[in-house]
Amino acid sequence: MKYLHLLVLLCIPNMVLAAPLRVISLSPHTTELAFEAGLGDNLIAVSAHSDYPPQALALEQVANFRGINIERVVTLKPDLVLAWKGGNPDRELAKLERLGIEVFYSNPHSLYDAADNIEKLGQWSADPSKAKARADAVRHELATIEAAQQGKPNIPYFYRLSESPLMTNNGEHWPQPLFSLCGGENVFANSAAPYPQVSMEQVIVRKPQAIFYPSAKAMPLGDWEKWADFIPAVKNNDMFAISGDWLNRPTPRALKAVKQICAAFDQVRGDLDH
Repeated sequence: MKYLHLLVLLCIPNMVLAAPLRVISLSPHTTELAFEAGLGDNLIAVSAHSDYPPQALALEQVANFRGINIERVVTLKPDLVLAWKGGNPDRELAKLERLGIEVFYSNPHSLYDAADNIEKLGQWSADPSKAKARADAVRHELATIEAAQQGKPNIPYFYRLSESPLMTNNGEHWPQPLFSLCGGENVFANSAAPYPQVSMEQVIVRKPQAIFYPSAKAMPLGDWEKWADFIPAVKNNDMFAISGDWLNRPTPRALKAVKQICAAFDQVRGDLDH
């Protein structure tokens, strides 16, 4: 049978085989999702800070926080562009669409949304069933985590996004869903600003029982130590470092951050019981 197939190809010299799909990713999280969906080999360019998986580092960069290099994107002739809705400039994305380039918009508000993105991106991969299997595995792990948290008391916490100025997120913006999975109550959940700048006085009044920050290292206590009598998290040394790459990107790697967060909250619950 394979010889017949080869004969057919030889007898049709003008036949053109379909070229591989050409994909460009315009944000670090869509780069990760593309690899998860089986489109890693199709990526021809990515955004700045697309550093995972390591193969992404070898790809040309055509976007950063300043915007998208439209001319270069068009020159590369992508079949599909992966964009961060709300992160990439709407005007530049609209221009790509007017030029006839298909744009896939991604803005996960939960890890369930990230799993849905993986499954949807799988339609462009060589084997969509693998993308669906990966998405289902993420959903299963999330359901397992949720089941394990049933019946546990919620813990008021403060997420220190940055120290100077002191910033956090409200209850509607990332990484809130990761903390919610583990029973965390954001003490600034009701803030009108998505990522409010706050004062130490505001933190003290809210008395968080846990403090989290994106880092690989323990946070220097500095000015925090003098507030130990007023902030339970400082008094009990319930201040936790979480890898920023895990915490800040809505991709399956965030499940690693969730496990750290859940373990931290369990530690806090133990401290409160004593």
